[in-house]
Amino acid sequence: MIIIVDALNRHEYSGLLDRMFQLRAQVFGGRLGWDVKVENGREIDQFDALDPGYVIGVNEDGNVVSCVRALQTTGPHMLADVFSAILGGEPPLRSPTVWESTRFCVDTKRLSLGRGPGTISGATSELMIGSLEWAMSAGISDIVTVIDPIMNKVLKRSNNAPYDYLGSTTQMGKVPAMAALLDCTPERVAQVREFSGIHHDVFASPSEAECFKDKPRSAEPKTNSQMQRYLEEQLDQAHTPKDRDAALRTWSQLHDRGLIDSLPPARAGRRVS
Repeated sequence: MIIIVDALNRHEYSGLLDRMFQLRAQVFGGRLGWDVKVENGREIDQFDALDPGYVIGVNEDGNVVSCVRALQTTGPHMLADVFSAILGGEPPLRSPTVWESTRFCVDTKRLSLGRGPGTISGATSELMIGSLEWAMSAGISDIVTVIDPIMNKVLKRSNNAPYDYLGSTTQMGKVPAMAALLDCTPERVAQVREFSGIHHDVFASPSEAECFKDKPRSAEPKTNSQMQRYLEEQLDQAHTPKDRDAALRTWSQLHDRGLIDSLPPARAGRRVS
């Protein structure tokens, strides 16, 4: 299933994002050997600080198994600032309805071969469907993405072939790269769904997404001395016999449960009122 994390909700998914950055390090820094910056087992670059959107695939065990990043082309993005050689001197696309897709990856260690659920092809197709459907819902008309020839074949094989390319295929470090264009349309989504056999809603339900949110930190338990001061304050603020009786009862209960060492001022069996 797919979870969307963006500028509006990323504060709720720091744990999920952390696992995503770890997957990116394993794939791009490890398996593919790209020249990326990996620190503490996480691959994060300067574009992650620009509030991009993340389309994240998770499996039934809660593991991040796929991800892709979406960034507006109206500001800094990889094709304009890192892979501009592909464009051969032409200016990059700049449009509020054209977004850049980068860091597309799947976890081949957790996924098996094949086309069904839990497979590399299944997770890849689900990520494509989720990306396209989310893009359409956000008013994005087209995606530009820098890919290598292998990913170009994956797109074509998945009924998700680019409709055009920008610039020319250019050697970028160890691999050749190209800038591909994909339109975000119901027809394209239908093609990927037909190829993959995925006809259900790929997005996590609200209750499912809730399970991946950061758990609120519980308040730190009061120390014995803090609890003692609190109880003394409650007793001092008790202006009626009824309030004083209630404060002493609370003190006794906490002492009986072993949460405070000192006995309440009132003797056992003796009422204050």
